[in-house]
Amino acid sequence: MSSAIQSTKEQDALLRAGIDRSLRHPVMFFLTSGAAWLAVSIVLGLVASAKVHSPEFLTGCSWLTYGRVFPAHINALVYGWGFQAAFAVIIWMMARLSRKECTAAGLILTAGHVWNLAVAMGLIGILSGSSTGMPWMEFPAFVWPVLLVSYFAIVIWSFIQFRVQPEGHVYISQWYLLGAMVWFPWIYITANTLLFCIPGQPLMGAGINAWYKSALIFLFFTPVALGAAYYLAPKVTGRAVYSYSLAKLGFWSLAIIAPWAGMQKLVGAPIPYFMPYLGAAATVMIFIPAIAASINILRTTLSSSEILAASPSLRFTIAGIIGLLLLGFAAVVLNLPGSTLPLTQFSMSGYGFDILAIYGFFSFVMFGAVYFIVPRVTRREWLSKRLIKIHFLLSVYGIMTVALVALFGGLEQGIGQEDWQQPWEAAATRAYPYAVATTIAWCFILVSNVFFFIHLALMWMCLGRRSVHPTLLVSDHGHATNPHGEDGDVDNAGPGHVVAH
Repeated sequence: MSSAIQSTKEQDALLRAGIDRSLRHPVMFFLTSGAAWLAVSIVLGLVASAKVHSPEFLTGCSWLTYGRVFPAHINALVYGWGFQAAFAVIIWMMARLSRKECTAAGLILTAGHVWNLAVAMGLIGILSGSSTGMPWMEFPAFVWPVLLVSYFAIVIWSFIQFRVQPEGHVYISQWYLLGAMVWFPWIYITANTLLFCIPGQPLMGAGINAWYKSALIFLFFTPVALGAAYYLAPKVTGRAVYSYSLAKLGFWSLAIIAPWAGMQKLVGAPIPYFMPYLGAAATVMIFIPAIAASINILRTTLSSSEILAASPSLRFTIAGIIGLLLLGFAAVVLNLPGSTLPLTQFSMSGYGFDILAIYGFFSFVMFGAVYFIVPRVTRREWLSKRLIKIHFLLSVYGIMTVALVALFGGLEQGIGQEDWQQPWEAAATRAYPYAVATTIAWCFILVSNVFFFIHLALMWMCLGRRSVHPTLLVSDHGHATNPHGEDGDVDNAGPGHVVAH
């Protein structure tokens, strides 16, 4: 009996190692190029933030006006970093959970290069003045079909792996990842077709654009991050998910509520009266799936405080889940029709909400996934726990400053805008100290991500250390076995034993 169990464990280890080898180059390409785009986005965000309080900054270059730099900053963050981090997590995690090696790594890698080329062309178009003027859709119209084809070429193999996986349990992580993979094409094709192929009334175009932004946050980035968190929490702690019923409640409530959000941005516009308030109500109700997922993941992990203190993957993941809680709370506070909603329509608060969603929640969970996945696909351990600590601390302090300062600064702006006895300029200048604080915070975030990119690039070049213990955020002593395993797999690279889910 014991020999049969040992044989099964060896077969599982070989299978995991084979999956990791088959996806090494696509996963590392998406993560490294995504990290590079993240650094570009932060630099652009730093310039845009500086121009808010110092309009004369870099006035000699027409490519670096605020109206061009700011959308370039957001699009680099969303399509350069966000999507590529999501691609890496989706293809690796679906292969692991489906127990199938990837047989199309070359095609995925090619599609990844096309995606990066399209993003670069889109950013050049924005900075040269060819933007569409629609938030989060500013790339010139010729770019979106290229991104769509690249997307299908990247994720179709994960659908196939799921379809041919052995009969058995479908994990909650797979629910979320499959949902994200299906929902994004619906969102993207619908919005781009209605705006660029069969454009209609401009006012409804603004509504479609607002719906697209909201749907992209809640129906793509949120499920990808929650799928990763539901994988990492039990994997690292060795504990089962606290409640599968609560996990299903979070999934289905997100699927039902999220498609209705977004139109609240048009409150007061000459459109059917119920539409903005339906959007506001749906955005407020996002708190339901947010609190369900947060409680479930936190209950899974917080009982293992020593592992949380040691594991960089778990520390980033929990920081991201706390960001989700703040996001749910902000969705309630900023979208109350009778009080705060009119104050946030034309202020910094929307930017703060977007940054909290994409960076404070999604990106932190992706960082946790990076610190878990990379040692497995490279068969090396991270070079320095100090660099990981620097990345964590500067990112937490920096992004919380950006998000919270923008949220509260936006409310101050909105209060000034609603005061009809004051000139509009007075309302704008009320946010001056908040803009300065945002610029300083982006500087700290830039430093942290430069170290992150260098660390990641060194790992891809196989310069990570071979050690008898993993890179932990506490003393590394006391780990006598090789965390990589005899076949090069590193499923023991986190503290404690691991489980499938």
